Amino acid sequence: MNGNRFGRLFQVTTYGESHGEAMGVTVSGCPAGLELSEEDIQRELDRRKPGQSMITTSRGEPDEVVINSGLQDGYTTGTPIGMVIQNKDARSGKYEPYVTAPRPSHGDFTYSAKFGTRNWGGGGRSSARETVNWVAAGAIAGKILDQHGIQVKAHVNQIGDIEAPPVSFEEMLEHTEENEVRCAHPPTAEKMRERIDQYQQEGDSIGGSIYFEARGVPRGLGAPRFDSFPARLGQAMFSIPATTSVEYGLGKEAREWTGKDRNEDWEFDAEGDPIPEGNKHGGLQGGITTGQPIYGEATWHAPTSIPKQQKTVDWETGEEKEIQVVGRHDPVLPPRAVPVVEAMLSLTILDFMLLGGRINPDRLDGTAGEYDTEYHPSSPDNE
Repeated sequence: MNGNRFGRLFQVTTYGESHGEAMGVTVSGCPAGLELSEEDIQRELDRRKPGQSMITTSRGEPDEVVINSGLQDGYTTGTPIGMVIQNKDARSGKYEPYVTAPRPSHGDFTYSAKFGTRNWGGGGRSSARETVNWVAAGAIAGKILDQHGIQVKAHVNQIGDIEAPPVSFEEMLEHTEENEVRCAHPPTAEKMRERIDQYQQEGDSIGGSIYFEARGVPRGLGAPRFDSFPARLGQAMFSIPATTSVEYGLGKEAREWTGKDRNEDWEFDAEGDPIPEGNKHGGLQGGITTGQPIYGEATWHAPTSIPKQQKTVDWETGEEKEIQVVGRHDPVLPPRAVPVVEAMLSLTILDFMLLGGRINPDRLDGTAGEYDTEYHPSSPDNE
């Protein structure tokens, strides 16, 4: 099974299954000299971990990270960083009825059809449990970006048909972590929570979306076509389980705008460089960053594991069955997906920063000099 690595110079390779012994991630390409501790990683993992509130799964995972390579005296050495998070509260027995009877809208049958087998406990490799690895890697990327004045933030802007009004970046920084829904508009967060409670009581679930933004990203990152910034960003966001759409700038609203209305005239910035006078394009033009804030939105469908009666078929016995998917599942995904979105956005930006020579890929101590940042697609290390 391929598809377990993300990034080109800052490479993240993950392993683990929902009810396996542990989750793990190896980060290759982190420059030497970054001060890093398990506490730095743990802060982000605690935002993603289950059991935070009544609107998340009750699975009791502490998600405690252990860094077992790549550090010396509290600083990165430039060698691969290995991290492990043990699974402490897996209960696979509830999944035995679905070994040959796929749960509606899950990956049970598609995995089995492709590989002829699968780890069926908790969804195995297809479970969102795997995103714990991404958040761990994103915490490292975030620390590096912070040193270069780049900030990344996200918040839940819609649950069902309840949509928050636009909020500023500063409001996201201030309010996102103040409530269980992770909506930076407190009055809307209360309405969202009530709606989630309603679906929980009915034994159902609901979808939603997350607004994300990055500030301080320099102009000139990305390339046309397949290595464009939005292409790579789309890959990052669509990798998150249950993502159904990813937009940037005006997003789907752009279909309602004329060229004249959407186009933005050019002006000079404070340094005398050309800059668009607006930012309807979300900080990206021609697949390349403009230096303006990058912003967008990603949408998640409702969680598919619900206790309502549903119908399936057993591909071994040929029988139709009525099932109820019991267990510990989130009634809504965006609240816990906020740190995952921030992690994937951070990983995407950092990879482009390294590729573009904005950060020395070998060391972070400010050493000047020539260093090779060219991406060689034919190299075995960059397949």
